[in-house]
Amino acid sequence: MKRNVLALLLRPVPGQKGVLALPVVAFGVVTTLVLTVIGGAQSFWGWTDPEAPVYQALAAIALVLLVVPLMSLGGAAARLSARRRDERLSTLRLLGVSPAGVTVATVAESVLVAAAGALAGVVGHVALSPLIGLIPFRGEALGFGAVVLPPAQIALVLAGVLVLASASAVVGLRRVVISPLGVRTRATTSSVHWIRALIAAGAIAIAVVLIKVFPSIGGLVTTIVVVAGLFGAALAVLNVVGPWVLKVTATRQLRRAEQPDRLLAARLVLDSPKAAWRQVGGIAMASFMAVFAGTGVALMNVMTGPEASESDFALAGDIRTGLIITLIGSFLMVAASVGVNQASDVLDQRELHRSLHHLGMPLETVDRARRRAIMSPLLVTAIGSALVAAVLVIPLIGIALITAPLSLVTIAAVVAVGIVIVWASTWATRPLLRGAFQTA
Repeated sequence: MKRNVLALLLRPVPGQKGVLALPVVAFGVVTTLVLTVIGGAQSFWGWTDPEAPVYQALAAIALVLLVVPLMSLGGAAARLSARRRDERLSTLRLLGVSPAGVTVATVAESVLVAAAGALAGVVGHVALSPLIGLIPFRGEALGFGAVVLPPAQIALVLAGVLVLASASAVVGLRRVVISPLGVRTRATTSSVHWIRALIAAGAIAIAVVLIKVFPSIGGLVTTIVVVAGLFGAALAVLNVVGPWVLKVTATRQLRRAEQPDRLLAARLVLDSPKAAWRQVGGIAMASFMAVFAGTGVALMNVMTGPEASESDFALAGDIRTGLIITLIGSFLMVAASVGVNQASDVLDQRELHRSLHHLGMPLETVDRARRRAIMSPLLVTAIGSALVAAVLVIPLIGIALITAPLSLVTIAAVVAVGIVIVWASTWATRPLLRGAFQTA
């Protein structure tokens, strides 16, 4: 019986050919990036000379800034086929299949999909490692052996990916088991509460205090761990408060909407603020990273002044290299996150698109509303994330470096690139929307 249920879950559905392939690709991208980021960071921890702690501190911060968004991207990959699975599972529950049978089949499906993507990600990591090993630090290349992870650590990352997929499947099953009819009729609602803003404000305030206090009372290693952890916590807090902020702004836009596409865009955001946040969450990470990139550029300008030593020039060059690598990694994650979430959203809302088509709404209007529902929250997301990052950085390096001209230009450039990536992704997923209309 359970084998039959699993076969039904994995069977392709007409008009949904990409639903099963997309999470496999997403898990592959996530695994490749996680392994490569960790592999690059580990190469710094073998150094023991007096300058090593500086490199290790910067590597730890960069690792947290990249791994936390990667975990979010992994969650998006795990949720990618949730609607297709929910509808099938709710049908099985209504037909009398036990909750235990549904649970086992669902977890097995999620693990199989994640495992296929994760194994592809290992191949991607091994293929990328020689290129990453060519990157020079301290005058010489890192080398393949310093970048590629040993088998034990690779297995640990793979286990983490599978646990994430299993946990997401179990959490997603709760509403199916409790109310299969509500899932089938799409009667469930997604809500966010203002308590999210209160939690976020409290968490950021605590983080600012700890960042200001620890460098003066804690040891170097402790300070590195605490500061890196607080930056990661701040990124997680953005994911908590983001949906509530989008809900508030969409409610205001709904009241002022005078055109069909504006009205539909606001309703799309309000229908699921969490899903809307996932569409622009990549920009939040890029904007957060922009502040660190800007302050890094300003810091290098100070370090390479007339009185700078040769070691200062070498450190500034390595910081520049690290910034470029981190920004490239962040942009790759933005592109992957936005592409995965937008493709998932189009597939998830195919029934809505069909209904709008039958009501006579043209494809162009729906596409404009879809793009507006993504691009409209971008400004609030970008500014809010940059402000949070600035509040955390000020206790460490002061406001002068953040407001320096080079810093501001760099921040604006990084945010602009992130916005362009999101905008390009909205056009790249248009064929999926057209396909939904054609099958209506």
